[in-house]
Amino acid sequence: MTPPRMTIVLIAVGALSACASGPKVPDWSLSALGHVQRFAEAYLSGDARVAPREFEQARADTARTGRPDLVARIELNRCAVQVASLDFAPCTGFDALAGDASAAERAYARYLAGQAAPADAPQLPPQHRAVAAGGTDVAAIDEPLARLIAAAELLRQGRATPAVVGQAVDTASSQGWRRPLLAWLGVQRQRAEQGGDAAEAARIGRRMDLVQSPARP
Repeated sequence: MTPPRMTIVLIAVGALSACASGPKVPDWSLSALGHVQRFAEAYLSGDARVAPREFEQARADTARTGRPDLVARIELNRCAVQVASLDFAPCTGFDALAGDASAAERAYARYLAGQAAPADAPQLPPQHRAVAAGGTDVAAIDEPLARLIAAAELLRQGRATPAVVGQAVDTASSQGWRRPLLAWLGVQRQRAEQGGDAAEAARIGRRMDLVQSPARP
């Protein structure tokens, strides 16, 4: 079962657990889904040691099927958590497999890349359709990871209001997701500095220092 405080991107991995032709779910599917969940949690928490290992294991488990469409979902999930953390690096792992991915997954990949067209909106996961169609109400998105991804897309498009940035900060904070929290606090601090609010920038800086402080033994 997915941990209650984080739901993995549905379009990316939801079908992994539905690949069984009979009542018993294949072992590879259960293993891959578990590794995907642990990868996402480790990545968002800023665990640079665990995250790569879990991702590679999820990919290896899925590659055993010889189905590039399933491996593409693993890659797409990685891109989603990176975007949530304001890492807009190209999704090269998915791009290499895009020809075998579904139309909906290719639409989602374009959305993550900031290249979605209006025609892509109906093919996106429901929580992203409003933003893809021009909306800005990320607070209406219940799922934390999806809310961060939507906020990131608005930021990339220059449509992220202070309220959107604040929602992203609060979401990452409430989940204990250090990587996106630092990224979004950085956005807040930059805006405060650009607005000449030195006191606010300093306050945000102290908060960032706290997030980055080493754990006590």
